[in-house]
Amino acid sequence: MKDKKEFYTLLAELDGQPIAEYQRLVGDFDFSRYVIKCSKIDLEAEESLLPVFSIRVPQTIAEIPDYLYDTPVRRTAMEDLLLRRMAANIGRIANFDHNGIARRHLQVSTPNQTILPRNALQLTKEYIELRLVVTLPIQHVVIEGEPVVAIDGEMAQQIFFEDLPEVVSNSLLYCNIDAAEADEYVNNMEDADRLRQYLSASGQVAFVAEGALVSRIAGQDTPDYERLSQVEVDEALAEEVEVPHAGTIRGVGIPNGLTLILGESNSGRVDLMDAISQGIYNHIPGDGREHVVTVADAVSVRSEVGRSIQQVDISAFATELADGGNPGSYSTKSAGAFTSQAAATVEALEAGARVLLFDEHFSSSTFLSSDTRVTPLLGVSTRNTLASRARQMVDELGLSLIVAGSSLVAEFIPVADKILKVENFRISDITEEAKALDIVPSQAADATVNLSSMLSRSRWIMPSSIDPSIGRQDLVIDAEETDFLQFGRSLVDLGAVNQMADTDQVRAIGYILYYAKLRYMDEGYPLREILDLVDRDLSNEGLNSLVRDIRGDLARPRRYEVAATLNRLPAFRVSHVTE
Repeated sequence: MKDKKEFYTLLAELDGQPIAEYQRLVGDFDFSRYVIKCSKIDLEAEESLLPVFSIRVPQTIAEIPDYLYDTPVRRTAMEDLLLRRMAANIGRIANFDHNGIARRHLQVSTPNQTILPRNALQLTKEYIELRLVVTLPIQHVVIEGEPVVAIDGEMAQQIFFEDLPEVVSNSLLYCNIDAAEADEYVNNMEDADRLRQYLSASGQVAFVAEGALVSRIAGQDTPDYERLSQVEVDEALAEEVEVPHAGTIRGVGIPNGLTLILGESNSGRVDLMDAISQGIYNHIPGDGREHVVTVADAVSVRSEVGRSIQQVDISAFATELADGGNPGSYSTKSAGAFTSQAAATVEALEAGARVLLFDEHFSSSTFLSSDTRVTPLLGVSTRNTLASRARQMVDELGLSLIVAGSSLVAEFIPVADKILKVENFRISDITEEAKALDIVPSQAADATVNLSSMLSRSRWIMPSSIDPSIGRQDLVIDAEETDFLQFGRSLVDLGAVNQMADTDQVRAIGYILYYAKLRYMDEGYPLREILDLVDRDLSNEGLNSLVRDIRGDLARPRRYEVAATLNRLPAFRVSHVTE
């Protein structure tokens, strides 16, 4: 292994040389306090001057205390904190060009408000390993009267011997970290995890702490709005939960079964439902949703006009379809509001969801409910609304449903187990009051459907339909935002998959689809079993098992978002279905 003096000399030698000479940086270099490694610089690739370097700092130098990462939950939190510090410190040393534009020669994955398992940084008892992109600097020189692009060795020396040591020292060495901040960060995630354990033990699916700031709208600089957007809980509804570090947390738990949440869209109901849907993830201290937690297998289901559907059994919700499609194995290139939400419901259950979330703000009115006052005047219906099936789904399948709304949810009142009201972000229990109303429950048009048999169907994926190639490029997978994934020639619209938390998750899903194709789709496994196998592999082998090259821009997604992406892939086809 070469040392840093040799590396410094090498950069001086490369100054003014053709950029192809950057290949000489491939290898391991000992910088005394850490080791720099570059395994590949592909000058034929589009991003040839953006190679990934790994920085390995031994724990004898970093000295991160064991107690900060002695459990998987605490380890994920500490890795997240170190990565955030790295991203923040890189931002502070950005170089400004002659136009005053910041040029960052170092780039790392930058987390948002959620704390996710990532492959950008790994913390072990022996070392910390960070993966970052280095923009290799170039200069324009004139040789024999011709302009030439050459290596800027002097700038490279600044990057590797000034910028990099500074950010590594300030970000990853415990002596430069506020110990109280680290403790709070890790303890916060452990408290959230304990709350989630409490849900399972107490027969609940979500917990919303009193004082939680569930609104994500910018405007917290307005004191009145900030006060208004904090959750309040009626005394009669409140419960207290003990957690290891924050002590007693007061809030409201949402039980298993069918819960109806009533409230106008601007009353805090939509914000509350969004916070519950995002409660599947832990959030950083100061976010406001640190103690809003939801069980990990909860899926938010929305209407999505125009999406494609492949052989999904929506017969529980329709006996006939206007487009002539077969409800028992429905396919379309462009679904309507009703059929898209019916299919999304079944797809979530196929992936293993046990809790479904619906808000009328994002739902098809015809899927959610009907009006029992006029139903007798309309004759025989060919559709079964969610309201007509909800009780059966809870009782027969053991599911839990949370349905929220104001004008389209009256028919859920007679069949709901718990009815909550949200008004100005205050939550109260109005179950008895609502049950006293004279509301006729919705009746299913086809009461003979066996929901269990519907869920026993298995879909097999046609492997050739999972193609991430374009022309000579075998693998084209990219994501610039959470709403879209480029997968080969296909652009997957994920705008309605609102529980996608991070662009790195979207990118990881693209690689998961390709990984699953190579490893399992040709082996004859149905979709549900493929999700099981991929989950097992990611838990045992980590995100790095998905890719051949070193990269640090992947975050662990849930199986439900993997399935949702696959189901929205325009090229996706089902080879066959078994009952």
